Amino acid sequence: MCGIWALFGSDECLSVQCLSAMKIAHRGPDAFRFENVNGFTNCCFGFHRLAVVDQLYGMQPIRVKKFPYLWLCYNGEIYNFKQLQKQFGFDYQTLVDGEVILHLYNKGGIEQTASMLDGVFAFILLDTANRKVFLARDTYGVRPLFKVLTDDGFLGVCSEAKGLINLKHSTSLCSKVEPFLPGHYEVLDLKPSGKVASVELVKFHSCKDEPLHASCDTVESLPSGFDLETVKSNIRILFENAVRKRLMAHRRIGCLLSGGLDSSLVAAVLLKLMKEININYPLQTFAIGMENSPDLLAARKVAAHIGSEHHEVILNTEEGIQAIEEVIFSLETYDITTIRASIGMYLVSKYIRKKTDSVVIFSGEGSDELTQGYIYFHKAPSPEEAAEESERLLKELYLFDVLRADRTTAAHGLELRVPFLDHRFTSYYLSLPAELRIPKNGIEKYLLRLSFEDSNLLPKEILWRPKEAFSDGIASVKKSWFSILQDYIDQQVDDLLLEKAAEKYPFNPPKTKESYYYRQIFEKHFSGRSSWLPHYWMPRWVKATDPSARTLKHYKSATQE
Repeated sequence: MCGIWALFGSDECLSVQCLSAMKIAHRGPDAFRFENVNGFTNCCFGFHRLAVVDQLYGMQPIRVKKFPYLWLCYNGEIYNFKQLQKQFGFDYQTLVDGEVILHLYNKGGIEQTASMLDGVFAFILLDTANRKVFLARDTYGVRPLFKVLTDDGFLGVCSEAKGLINLKHSTSLCSKVEPFLPGHYEVLDLKPSGKVASVELVKFHSCKDEPLHASCDTVESLPSGFDLETVKSNIRILFENAVRKRLMAHRRIGCLLSGGLDSSLVAAVLLKLMKEININYPLQTFAIGMENSPDLLAARKVAAHIGSEHHEVILNTEEGIQAIEEVIFSLETYDITTIRASIGMYLVSKYIRKKTDSVVIFSGEGSDELTQGYIYFHKAPSPEEAAEESERLLKELYLFDVLRADRTTAAHGLELRVPFLDHRFTSYYLSLPAELRIPKNGIEKYLLRLSFEDSNLLPKEILWRPKEAFSDGIASVKKSWFSILQDYIDQQVDDLLLEKAAEKYPFNPPKTKESYYYRQIFEKHFSGRSSWLPHYWMPRWVKATDPSARTLKHYKSATQE
């Protein structure tokens, strides 16, 4: 996990522009480099490093003697760099996983490069010999990337939008900062002036398609067919493989543990595999919640069952409320459910950074979208519509849960790993018949639970524990976190302000005081950038005015039984 930043064709002094690069210093607390491009005095790279792999030679931009004309700045982890070296006979000069990007590009161009990378990534690749700039981002946007391109060809690229919004430029033409789309690469021509022109934006991978790199995966072919035993076995094999490949690290590994199905499965498989490869330190697991909250109690059970070194962070209301503004600044969004869920994750990340030496943090993001874990999937009109909704949620992860998970951990210099979003695992799960993937017997994620039922990885009551929204599970059963927030905000926002909200904020107008409060803070830091959020996250097929699961009938009836 690092912070990347680059400018091409800057009219302003680069030493002044460089101040913008410091806005993302939290992403890489170990080292910083600022480097001009030879022959292009108005082009430069900025890099903030969190040293996780090859602590000696991991500084960027990466340049190797074999390709003196290539400059690479990337944020991510490429899990199959050793397999690719073996398959293609690459001669690496460093131990940095990202070096493989240079070799793949030299061998087969940008299309093959992006398609063959098994991992999470956002990168800027400069080819001065052919005068090209390439941008690319992984399938689900696990690693963030933003860009700004003016009409006269000035390009700025950064891991977070805050590193671009204050850039200086001689013209005010079309300087819209926007997220770079996941699963895409862009080709730009580099002119002698250092300015660029976009040539094409290409989608290189869809979540349903088996990735091109599956051909050199450590798990090769799987049994075909959709009989239940085969499917369950394949799910276990691919999920375990997803966790195993993410063990690549020279820094201590930890795991977030809410006590829900997703994080519990990740923690259980992770600990099992760490033992198998003789990692000689205990796995630290981390839970946050108010005293005796459902998440804390469930996480305690899981930690005892798997034998992790468990840490509990007690959230108090005042601390949570005080964190709201810094959380919104970190997130760069005003989405209601994202902010609610981020407060706990932000504070637990803060604890991990201050009180422990765990840096590489595993988490359960992506499972709800992939395996139809949200409560509202019980209301899906048909299995086919549920499958379509699952794909839509996966495509929008970069706006919601993946954004939350990246920013709340990166704010404290931690690196997130999300095995549920493994390309191979997700494409297999999405290839299963729609009927197999829907909730059954009133239980969401039924197939995933069933697949691990006989594994003894988790206690039965955890494996079959109903879904809790993260922002709700950290509070007490009697009063949810979102209602605590709303009580506080009710005192902060006047009724008259809410009445005139649509006039002040015509795009995505706030409908509640809570929403208005978040929007005010967002606009304070990112004025006029409301289009970064195309729409609020809300459940489908139900008449909901609030995104919390606690407001849905299915949830209420389950908790009242």
